[in-house]
Amino acid sequence: MKESLPLGRIAGVRVGLHWSVLVIVALVTVMLAGGRFPDAHPHHSSWAYTVLALLTALVFLASLLVHELAHAVVAQRNGVQVDGITLWMLGGVARLRSEAPTPAAELRIAGVGPLTSAVLGAAFTGLALWLDAIGVSGLVVEAVAWLAAINVVLAVFNAVPAAPLDGGRLLRAYLWHRTGDPVRATRGASAAGRALGWFLVVLGFAMVLFEGNLSGLWSALIGWFLITAATEEARHAELGAVLAGLPVRRVMTRDPVTVRATVTVAAFLAEGPFGAYRHSAFPVLAADGAPAGLVTVRLVNEVPVQARSATTVADVMRPLADVATASPDEAVVDLLPRLEASRERRALVLDGEHLVGIVTLADVSRAVSWLTATTRPRT
Repeated sequence: MKESLPLGRIAGVRVGLHWSVLVIVALVTVMLAGGRFPDAHPHHSSWAYTVLALLTALVFLASLLVHELAHAVVAQRNGVQVDGITLWMLGGVARLRSEAPTPAAELRIAGVGPLTSAVLGAAFTGLALWLDAIGVSGLVVEAVAWLAAINVVLAVFNAVPAAPLDGGRLLRAYLWHRTGDPVRATRGASAAGRALGWFLVVLGFAMVLFEGNLSGLWSALIGWFLITAATEEARHAELGAVLAGLPVRRVMTRDPVTVRATVTVAAFLAEGPFGAYRHSAFPVLAADGAPAGLVTVRLVNEVPVQARSATTVADVMRPLADVATASPDEAVVDLLPRLEASRERRALVLDGEHLVGIVTLADVSRAVSWLTATTRPRT
């Protein structure tokens, strides 16, 4: 899930919002302002319901962020690097750079999420009781009570033992500990996730068809997300088994063709595709030879024709901070999630501050094809 709006860093973790987060803000606001709040506490103005509902939706998003931050902080403490957190329509996603090293670490990383939501639920419950005791408006108390309830629901739902929910991670940790095989454990958790997903899809459409309840569409959407995510986890586990122990240096393209940051777009285009630049993406080097970013033909093509003589590659390139990078000795299986999440589906391979190669998803796919062909038993 790619972020659309970066929010900066919290506890050293990059945080961003996906555009679909507007959907959940709108849904929560409409649901509270148009239903729950007026039903529970009538005789307030419509703007009061709307403003309070919007604030409640934003606090709910903050609760999701705290949940994901808990995962990220515990992951870092267990030696797992975190690329970032993205909030989106169906919650939040903490992007871990690699898998947990042990079942115990997996248990801690996964378990802290539902625990955090449960603690938030208890805290909001206590706050609602205190506000009610001191005579604060019942409408405000209702908003805090809803936040308490929704966090408890999140804690319970996330604890369901089905991937990709936190409970699925807990199930994976248990199966990993019991069998000693992380791939087999992932298969089990993913199968449980797909089963739960199909149940929610069928339940959702049944609600729509037999009861005329359109909220069933939301259940079906969540179910479809669980099916897709669980299937993807199983696929990554199988890839991990094939790519186990394979370093990036074995699949990368060594000494790739580069372009200087000071070259104009016009000069760059004059050299391709029949000159030096025969590919569609190139590492960009600064004046001192250090890697500065990545430029693609698509980025160059966005420059107006009349401005290409005065525009340099540095003006249009993707800065190094926004490009996926890897070290030559890093495991391909650990790089793969970053490659798939990157805009350009490429990663620059750096040995210290020196560029030594470039790796693409196509390179990984070729490696998987060869490894599968050489290890598959003949029939």
